[in-house]
Amino acid sequence: MRTIGARGFTLLEVMIAVAIIAGVVFTVIGVVNNHLAVAGRDRDEGVAVLLGRQMLDDLDTRQDIPEKSNGTFAPVRPDYAWVMTSTATQVPGFRKVTVAISWDNARRTVSLVRYVAK
Repeated sequence: MRTIGARGFTLLEVMIAVAIIAGVVFTVIGVVNNHLAVAGRDRDEGVAVLLGRQMLDDLDTRQDIPEKSNGTFAPVRPDYAWVMTSTATQVPGFRKVTVAISWDNARRTVSLVRYVAK
């Protein structure tokens, strides 16, 4: 005697499978978006650190260092701004120079410090 079984899937099985697939797809999309955001922030921070290091390296060629100055990196990087402050230290003959690089409408900032001899 042959039994005739049902061929195919029931509606409930299909709905469960679609729900599982949707959950996996949304999770993967969320993880990819998060990693892209982290990579973008790291790139911007890396650019800011390199710009700040360039400014601090240029101090070797300067004779005078003002107590406070600011500006932008226009025309190459107009979205990055800088503020340089110079203060005296407890050690005679040395000054502490701080360069703060900001971007993203000054919502993000990186500061670098260097001690220079007068």
